[in-house]
Parts: sequence; C-alpha cells; structure tokens
Amino acid sequence: PAMPDVTLLHNSDCSTSRHALDEVTGAGVAPEVVQYLKKPLDRAALLDLLGKLEDPAADLVRKDGFFKGLGLRADDYVTPEAVADLLVEHPRLMQRPVLLRGDRAIIGRPKERVAEFLA
Repeated sequence: PAMPDVTLLHNSDCSTSRHALDEVTGAGVAPEVVQYLKKPLDRAALLDLLGKLEDPAADLVRKDGFFKGLGLRADDYVTPEAVADLLVEHPRLMQRPVLLRGDRAIIGRPKERVAEFLA
C-alpha cells in the first residue's frame, strides 16, 4: 500500500536533518521538503504543527547558544502559544528535523525515531 504523504521540516546544514531525509527517501517516500529557514512557518502553521506533535511543545525549541545569547529562559517556552510566538520571531530556534504525516508529527531526534515513525 502507498504510504501517506510525509512532510519534512528540513535544514540541509544539519546532519540529523539530512539523515532523516535519507531515511524517508530510502523508505520509498517522496517527502515534501520544507526549508523552514528559507520559508518560515507562520504562527497558525506552528500552532497546527504543535497540535500534532507527539513531543512536548517545549521540545520544539532548540536551547542552544543562540537561545542563551538572547537571554531566554526555557521555562518561558512550554506552552504551544509561547513556543509558536518564539519560533515566528526566531525560526532558527526550531528543533530539526520535524516529520509530519497525517495528524501526527515528531521531532526526528534521536535519529532512530525516524524509522519508527515511518513504519
């Protein structure tokens, strides 16, 4: 049977994101690849994504050096609304890769989650 369509929110500079793309195409799926840094999601799309995400909303935010450099606190970004507002302003803080299929979405970390999601 044909697999449902898969969308990959992708950053080609990220090895984990490239791995996810390889996993998806290796499974015989032609994903819709969204370069979210070039075409950032708007607030409504982010809230829709967060509604499908099997992970906590807070996990969609990268707590990296850029996050810390902005003086942000992780405790301030736990609700879908707060996460969406932050990612509209700073798309580069979105965790990657993110895979969507139907009404489900996951963050593709660790890498093993991608194959489980596609199965």
